[in-house]
Amino acid sequence: MPQPTKTAVLVIGGAEDKIHGRQILHTFFQRSGGVDARIAIIPSASREPTVIGSRYHDIFEEMGAKAIEVIDIREREHGEDSVWQAFIDDCTGVFMTGGDQLRLCGLLSDTSIMNRVRMRAQLGEITLAGTSAGAAVMGYHMIAGGGSGESPNRSLVDMTTGLGIIPEIIVDQHFHNRNRMARLLSAVASNTDKLGIGIDEDTCAMFEGNGTFQVIGKGTVTVVDPGEVSHTNFAHVGASDPLSIHNLRLHILSHGDRYDLYKRQSIVSAS
Repeated sequence: MPQPTKTAVLVIGGAEDKIHGRQILHTFFQRSGGVDARIAIIPSASREPTVIGSRYHDIFEEMGAKAIEVIDIREREHGEDSVWQAFIDDCTGVFMTGGDQLRLCGLLSDTSIMNRVRMRAQLGEITLAGTSAGAAVMGYHMIAGGGSGESPNRSLVDMTTGLGIIPEIIVDQHFHNRNRMARLLSAVASNTDKLGIGIDEDTCAMFEGNGTFQVIGKGTVTVVDPGEVSHTNFAHVGASDPLSIHNLRLHILSHGDRYDLYKRQSIVSAS
């Protein structure tokens, strides 16, 4: 009797390899059930949802998925579509594409389809992946935009509410590729109860149901842990003034490394 697939939530930094090894996309496909996978693609973050939806459709079709549906939500009322809801109820994997995370949240927040996706992912019934904008929306707090190339300051990051799939984290994507460390530090300074997760391109933090994640891919995952911060001037300085944040803990994790979200520590694998 086949073993049930071990589901996961894959938070991908963007620009994942779609042509050569496709390591991250293959991992999503396998965790969704392999040739038995029924995959829903949500391209709503993109301004070209037809193009991006069909691109991922072709990739997962080539891998051999049993069924694939592009859930092309372009208006909020589409999030109540009964045919798409039925597919979401029956699917084994959901893939949220890149684009604009504000657009994605604007179309999907509090819709029946998104509520069902969140619930099924949190219960471990499906494998959920989000790349770029689809990664940014994973936390309860979301980085909507901001700058780079300057010291951490409040005006460097625009925060809003995400989809709350993994509420404990704040995700930034295309991380070292776009010099976003100061942006993530600025976000964490205002939310010291959360964990900052910066994910490089073609890199993924794969969250298991036991509260750990594993790094997959070519780059690194940066963890900014403010759990022991002794001081920040965040509440007392102007929007463009530089921030002080004392006693931050930082981890740089690469392929194969693991991290425990609840213990807030990296897991050293026995070699």
